[in-house]
Order: sequence, then structure tokens, then C-alpha cells
Amino acid sequence: MTRKAIPTHILLSLSTAAAALVLPASAFAQDGDTGVAVDRDEIVVTAQKREENILDVPVSISVVGGEQLVEQGAASLADYAGYVPGMQISSAGTPGQSTVTLRGVAPLSGAQTVGMYLDDAPVGSSSIYNRAGAFSLDLLPYDIERVEVLRGPQGTLYGASSIGGLLKYVTVSPSTTRFSVRGGVEAFGIDGAGELGWAGNVMVNAPVVADKIGVSASFSMRRTPGYANSVNNPALDDQNSFEQVGGRVAVLFQPSEALSVKLSGIWQSIDADGNGIYAADLTGRRLGDGSSYNNFVAEPFTTDLEFYAGTIDYDFGGAVLTSATTWSRRTAVQDQDASYSFGVLFPLLTGGAVDPGITPFEIALGLDKFTQEFRLASPGGGMVEWLVGAFYTHEDSSNNQIVRSFDMDGAAIPGLDPLATIALPATYKEYALFGNATVRFSDRFHLSGGVRWARNEQTFRQISEGAIVAPADDPGASNEDVFTYSISPQFHLNDDAMLYARVASGYRPGGPNVIVLDVPPSVDSDSLTNYEVGFKADLAGRMVTIDVAAFYMDWRDIQVVRAFGGVSGNANGGRAVSKGFEGSLLLRPTRGLTVSLTGSYTDAHLSEDVPEISGADGDRLPAVPEFSGAMRIDYGFDLGGNLRGDVGAGLRHASGRLSSVESDPLAVEARPYTSVDLNAALSIGEHWKLRAYARNLFNNQGELSRALLTDGLGDPSFIQITPIQPRTLGVAFELSF
Repeated sequence: MTRKAIPTHILLSLSTAAAALVLPASAFAQDGDTGVAVDRDEIVVTAQKREENILDVPVSISVVGGEQLVEQGAASLADYAGYVPGMQISSAGTPGQSTVTLRGVAPLSGAQTVGMYLDDAPVGSSSIYNRAGAFSLDLLPYDIERVEVLRGPQGTLYGASSIGGLLKYVTVSPSTTRFSVRGGVEAFGIDGAGELGWAGNVMVNAPVVADKIGVSASFSMRRTPGYANSVNNPALDDQNSFEQVGGRVAVLFQPSEALSVKLSGIWQSIDADGNGIYAADLTGRRLGDGSSYNNFVAEPFTTDLEFYAGTIDYDFGGAVLTSATTWSRRTAVQDQDASYSFGVLFPLLTGGAVDPGITPFEIALGLDKFTQEFRLASPGGGMVEWLVGAFYTHEDSSNNQIVRSFDMDGAAIPGLDPLATIALPATYKEYALFGNATVRFSDRFHLSGGVRWARNEQTFRQISEGAIVAPADDPGASNEDVFTYSISPQFHLNDDAMLYARVASGYRPGGPNVIVLDVPPSVDSDSLTNYEVGFKADLAGRMVTIDVAAFYMDWRDIQVVRAFGGVSGNANGGRAVSKGFEGSLLLRPTRGLTVSLTGSYTDAHLSEDVPEISGADGDRLPAVPEFSGAMRIDYGFDLGGNLRGDVGAGLRHASGRLSSVESDPLAVEARPYTSVDLNAALSIGEHWKLRAYARNLFNNQGELSRALLTDGLGDPSFIQITPIQPRTLGVAFELSF
């Protein structure tokens, strides 16, 4: 996550900002002896809210298998995003502080552009004040069956804030027939870290009543050591260590063939001592030992998730009714050292009476979210498949900020402490009706389409006071109606090859604005229309799997942050275009051997001047490399007796990424990176496994992001860098029965 220093006169802008083998899902259709638990001929995804073969879905999709994440030591979004075409992660170096970008649609305000789903429900806020774009859901992979990544707007079936695409976690479903236990321990080291990291996990499944009731439970814990230091405070060496703890309980009740009920609860917490970021001077030379930041005080980050879900499916024979209900609570507290933004202004604010000091800045976010969706779907396989549904969500969110004022010894400064306190509570309600259908005019030609109507109603309050902020307690409100659609003709060359086209739209909700003179009372939603053609196929007796797509996306009324006479607020700022192509190729030249290639080229740029962000027509958009790609080679083989070996190697690359639009005088570009990953496993029978892995084997010094930060007067101060994680070596032992 990129954090820019904010001048005092625009303090309120802070509120507006409020591994794996990755291919199309068919890439995992390998020979049975590779350990991948899917049928080679039928790779099932739920992208269209029904189980379908990947070759029948006219959407550009990648699937990341949970087992593959574990095999390759991936523990966060940043660990496997490089293997997903068109997917980019900007991060503060710890899980949970991540911005996800697909197809070049990067958020230019605080709201997310990639939707996040956990099974049947969205997670994260739709409000523009809860900073959902900067704090993406980042689950430990141990109880994850797969991650589906859908590129392009998914507004028709998945609703708001999915204009760039969707990331969907699909959890492991309990079994009603098989008792199983699986557990493991892991140790790993990161180059430059002062200690080893470790992890442990266990998962149990038990059929309570055979063929009727199954229960599963899991627990995971991971402690990752820090490797980033501070040039200003020796006590902050290795300051970015963090701990992840997660658990899940699920119950599946199937009293008859027609009725299925699944209840689940997920809990996860992330507790980070600091950020995995470095600092450089204005020439680009990194400070200290090259892996140091320039903070004076610690910058801890914590986030907690509670997620409860109940899904009921009932098959009437001619249609299946689904009810999906969820309630979740998510909190996040992020501390930043804003001394270079505000502490340097103490002499100016006091006429020289107070020397520069330290200004810790804390943001505390809270979200309670309820969702209810009803769907009625026809059986699959007929001439006409249809689905209709209704959706409702209610959110209560909070965004509390405080900027403290300390001298260099850490004592509060009378008259200046606190500099500012801001509270931005908000509510968000959305009602939606949607439908989707596929008509099979022949075995070869199909036509799919869908529509969605949604209405959101929002309330908001701005409460502020402090030494440099005028007292305020003002309400705001907004509402809007939005219509989205999709249409997709498909031509099946044969049972294993499909050409498709797709036109689809999506939107990101607007909302009430900060309440200041000359600031518009609300910001409108922005919208995006995607035009796409693609080809999917299994060729040469399924020795070759290919999935390629070319796209053109028109992004209108982009939500941005701009200044209105000295105060920042939300605004709609012009248009942009993202166009390019992406693809995956999987080769199976011999039994047990797979070679995979993924890549994307993205030309994302403004299509008109956007003075609100110092943007000019043709400027590249931030956080988007023009080219990214990856290659993997995996080989599984028998060693005789009950021994089996698996080895793999991967290479991932991304070109440079800008911190803001090109014409912005503060724009800087992150270094490209090329990283090599290795993994190996020895299986002893069906129960024992030893694993080893290396990530970033050659310790590449590439960067996920780079930003030029300013001081309190808006002058350049220093460069902030988020590196890719240094070389990481790990070993693990697993037992299952």
C-alpha cells in the first residue's frame, strides 16, 4: 500500500482514501498420480454461481489451487499474484495491507476496484470511507480449496465494486462420508531477518452421521520474521515481523438428496509489528543498509475478521433455490509515523517556539456487514439455463483517525496534541435484483446474457476537532440507482474448444462527500464497460491447454481525490482506457510433467485530461506494469516402493509500475523484478510428506511499489519502497490420514 504525506491544509483527504501453479482452471487437470484432486476432463468453477466446466464459462478465469499454495510456501496474496495473468498487488509488506489490481484498473481513491468474495458473499465495505481498496482480504491458504480470479467487470452477478474483476475464495466443504486428519509444521528463513519463521496447522473432518452430517475444523498459525530496519531508531530492527492466526468450523447437513444446509464460521487475525517497506533519498539511493525505513516510532498493524455464513440449497426438481446469509465483523488498526508530514511543521505552527517533533498517526477502521442473497436456478445442461436472484446488504462502518504531537523525546506537546481527530461513521444499504441466462441454439452456438438493477442508500457523518482542524459534526447522505448488464456469444468448435466474445459493465458506488464549502455534496459512481474476445481449448488429446483473451475497457467518471480551495474531497475525474491481452498455456509433454506459461500486456492510460490528479490525456495509470508473466515447470515421479517425488520451478516477472499518473510531478517508477521460485516434495506412502521450497531464490531487488512522499508543505521529502520479499527458504513436514 502506498502512503503519501498529506499537507495540513488537506488533512481531510485522509478520509477520502478511506506459490502456486496458476492457469485457467483446466491447468490443474493433470494425471491422477500428481496429487491434484480434480478430474482431468471436468474442471469445475462457480464463476457464474453454478458449477460449470471451465471450458463452458465465457469469462477470463484463473484458478489457484489451495494445495498448490501450500506446496510452494505461499501465505499471502503477494506470494502468488505474479503467477496470475493481469493481477498485481501493491502492499505495505504484510498481509492485509494490500491493494489488488486486475487488468490495469487501479483504485485512484480509497474504494476497491476488485471485488472480494468468500464463498457466496462479498467481504469488505462498499462505502468510500472504509478504505476497502487498501485493506484487501488475505486468507491463510490451509482451508482454501481454490481461489478463482475473474478478470473484467463482474457487476451483473457479483454487484458493486468489481469493475476490474473478482477474487473469490472457495473454502473446503465438509465430507459426510470420510474421516480425515491432516496436520503439518513448517520452518523458514528470510534473507536479512534476525530469526527463523515457523508455521503449524491442523484440519479434521468427521462424518457425524454417515451420508447426512459432516463436520470439519481447522486451525493455522504462522509467525513471519522481520527484515526491515529503521535508520532513526535502532530498537526497530527487523520491525516488520507479523503473526497470522486463522480458524474455521463448518457443518454440512444433507438430510435428503434435495436439501443441503452448510453452516460455517471463519476467524482470522493478523498482528504486524511494523511494515516491510524501505526508504530512499530523492536520488533513489536507499537509506541505511538498503533495507531500512526512516520512521522514528513503530508502525504496527492489526486486523481481525469474524465471518459467519449459512447456505441452504433445495432442489425442487425443475429448479434449485439457494439462500446465502452472512454476517461479518472486520476491524483494522494501522499506525503510521507522519513526522515528515506534520512534525516538521511545528516551528511554522508555533512561530518557532516548538522544534520539529514526532507525529504518530493512527487509523482505526471497523465494519459490520450483513448480506442476504436468494437465487433460483434451472438445472444445468438444457437448451435454456437461467438464474434469477435478489440481494441485500447492510453495512455499518467506522473510520477514526488521530494525529498526535510529541517532541523528539516522546512527550506530548501542550497546545498541539492532538493535531487532529477525525471520525467518519457511515452506513451503506444496497438492494439488487439480477438475472442471467444461457440459450443453446445448437451444440455449437450459445448465447449468454444478464442484467442487474441495484439501489444503494448511504449516510455519513464528519466529526473533527484538533489544533489544526476546525470543529465539525456534520451529516451527509446519498442514494443512487445503477443498471449493469452482460452479453456473451459463444461458438464451440468442438467439445474441447470455444471462441467467445463478451460485453459487460460494472460500477463502483459513489457516496456523500466531506462537508466543506465548495465541495460537491456527493460523488457519483464510476462505471466501466468491457469488450472482450477469447479462446479456450484443450488440444492434442489434452496435452495442451490454452486460454487467451484480448480486451478493451472504457472507464468513465473515475473516482479521484482532488482539492477544493485548500481542502481535499472526492470527485469524478474523467475517463481512462485499459486494453491489452492475457493468456495461459499449459503443456503436458509426458506423464507427470507440466510446463505452464502465463502472461499479460496492459496499456492502461487516461483518455482525456484529468486535472484533479495532474493527469493528461495518454498518461499511464499507476500500479500497472505494461508486461507481466510467469513460467513454471512441475514434474512428479515414482521413486520405487511407496516413495514419490515432486519438483517444480517457477519464474515470475513484472515491468516497472508508476506511483501516480505520468504527468504528476511526484510520479516515480518501481524497479522491475524477476524472481525464481523452487519447490520439492517427498511423499512416503499416503500419509507422510516432506516439503522444501525457495522463493526469490536469487534475492532479486525488485519492487512492488515506489512512491515519492512529500512534507507538510507539499515539497518532496523521500521515496518509499515496497520490495518483493527477500529470498525465503523453507522446509515442512505433513501427516495425513
